[in-house]
Amino acid sequence: MSDAIAFEAGGFRYAPGPFQYSAGVAAEPGFTIERVRFHGHAPLEDGFRAIEAYLRALGRPTTAFCACELRSPAPFTEEGFIAFNRVYVGTLERWGLFRDDDNPVARSNVCPAYDPPPEPSFHAFSYTVPQRPGSDDTSPRTFVVSGAAEATEGPGSYSERIICPGDTTPDAMREKAQHVLGTLETRMDTLGVRWRDATATQAYTVHDLHPVLEGELAKRGAIAHGLDWSYARPPVEGLDYEMDVRGVRVERVI
Repeated sequence: MSDAIAFEAGGFRYAPGPFQYSAGVAAEPGFTIERVRFHGHAPLEDGFRAIEAYLRALGRPTTAFCACELRSPAPFTEEGFIAFNRVYVGTLERWGLFRDDDNPVARSNVCPAYDPPPEPSFHAFSYTVPQRPGSDDTSPRTFVVSGAAEATEGPGSYSERIICPGDTTPDAMREKAQHVLGTLETRMDTLGVRWRDATATQAYTVHDLHPVLEGELAKRGAIAHGLDWSYARPPVEGLDYEMDVRGVRVERVI
């Protein structure tokens, strides 16, 4: 993966990814990332309006929007996922974030197995603010790493790139988890952070996590602070396991 790229208009840097999201973001010196979770699901357009109003109230530009977590009704087909992403990035383009298929905003998008939203919706978002006077400049850089599922990155359809497609046996789940964790660690390396800098690790699957909890997650230090397991599916048909990680010291619910 390439080196992280500074996005000066937002006060963060990002690890390059596909057009729909960056692989992750980290605050630039002098800035910190904060996270806000909606108490309920906010449909996409309503959520964008709420986020814009929230940032305006803080005196921050829309370019400070650096990461989001979405919830969708059910996994998309590959064609449906591409169509949804083109609609999603349209607002980012108007906000001055997306240009020439280069997207600095990190993202996770998963599908709750129970009580899903009726349409794609915001669950949470993150943004940058200037560090407050007197804050500890030696604390680890705040960051958000995008959701990673068990598909290799690169050309070709998801069906061609999924690890152990259609197999959710314990051995297959371990292999999926190993791939996902390796992807997250590569992204963290690009951003200059480690598991020890994380404040929250999230996993998304409807399959048994116990085969990977100790041998893959705990032993490598990925869940020293605990694990947030959402009973949800990744956003594309055929995927079974996804994770993301962040290191954020201010979180709110609205």
